[in-house]
Amino acid sequence: MTESLRTDVRPSESRREFLKGSAAAVVSGSLAATLGAARMAHAAQDGVLKVGLIGCGGRGNGAAVNAMNADPNVKLTAMGEVFADRLTQARGVLQRQLGDKYAVTDDCAFSGFDAYKGVIDSGVDVVLLAEPPHFRPRHLRYAIEQGKHVFCEKPVAVDGPGVRHVLESTEMARQKNLNIVSGLCWRYDYGVRETMKRLLDGAIGDIVAMQEDYLTGVLWHRGRDPQWSEMEYQLRNWYYFTWLSGDHIAEQHIHSLDKSLWMMGDKPPQKCVGLGGRQVRTDPKWGHIYDHFATCYEWENGVKMYSYTRQMAGCKNTVEDYMLGTQGKAEVLRNYIQGQGEPWKYNGPKASMYDIEHKELFEAIRSGQTINNGTYMSYSTLLAIMGRMACYTGQEITWDMAMNSQEDLSPAAYEWGDVKIPEVAVPGVTKFV
Repeated sequence: MTESLRTDVRPSESRREFLKGSAAAVVSGSLAATLGAARMAHAAQDGVLKVGLIGCGGRGNGAAVNAMNADPNVKLTAMGEVFADRLTQARGVLQRQLGDKYAVTDDCAFSGFDAYKGVIDSGVDVVLLAEPPHFRPRHLRYAIEQGKHVFCEKPVAVDGPGVRHVLESTEMARQKNLNIVSGLCWRYDYGVRETMKRLLDGAIGDIVAMQEDYLTGVLWHRGRDPQWSEMEYQLRNWYYFTWLSGDHIAEQHIHSLDKSLWMMGDKPPQKCVGLGGRQVRTDPKWGHIYDHFATCYEWENGVKMYSYTRQMAGCKNTVEDYMLGTQGKAEVLRNYIQGQGEPWKYNGPKASMYDIEHKELFEAIRSGQTINNGTYMSYSTLLAIMGRMACYTGQEITWDMAMNSQEDLSPAAYEWGDVKIPEVAVPGVTKFV
């Protein structure tokens, strides 16, 4: 690894610096809004929107392809990734896939911990954030400070301080009339949208209970090279470290949790309890995350949501959202409602929700409209973090506890070398912070 990949900036110091700049950003909101309108008019006039990608793994490359599919006049002009080898690999893949929409020159391809700044400062109009979730609050803040529109993958943070940071950035974006579109993709699926609209309009009466299942198999692991430092090993296998991924209840199950939040009008629950652990993913190579969670969330009106997620091989898999009401029931991903009359099933237009996210983002930019998904993407992230806290500690966790948590999972410094190897959480022993 080259020296350009090093940084001596401590996460806590960076966070304080970001927060210090927040007030000034909000005060200058009206000026920024004017500049934002000018940028959008220019983009509409010359036609081409320049897109920058931060995070060149599978999801990042996929997001770049989806973005290029979504509009005839967009180009990928900058890319950033912490690892130079993965950046080179992704550039080759995307150049072949995107054809003339690939316009990333060598001086707009950045590696290292500060690669995100290179991408954002390269003259792009839109930034795609697809790095490991830990880095999202920092990268989102810088993008908004620099006046960029953002597609932001999920989850948006891994701890309470990170969620609070993103909520501040969301307000900054609102002040500046900048778009933030979330990677919680089911909110952009036509069938799910219509199903949820009908449910929110009372198709099954008042909601009594919800069940969210995300039961799947095992995922990738990139092994360990003896030449890698502990920091490099954890970053290359980021999924298995809570400080990087938030654990799979946040990184994957958030899609299910988000639909329960949506069903409750995006109002958060009061509290939750849960259980979880590591039954089969016990080898140290799997880091310290759990392989199953079962959580029960309760809202102020008494509605409960029962949440189950598991990543194990050789087991029964199912991914579905079950809604139970006073006058019927529904399966959201199946787009099926059984109310008091004839059963209803969505039979309307179909399109890739992954493309639609970007299509609606670009349309908003060109029309001067604003989409800001920042609040619900933050709440859904905290819903997952809250459930993880309940399962890790074995305690009841309230929404206010999770929102005000002081648990900052950031490492001491972003640099190649030794980094703490986290211990596996033990319910009844691990403490809430």
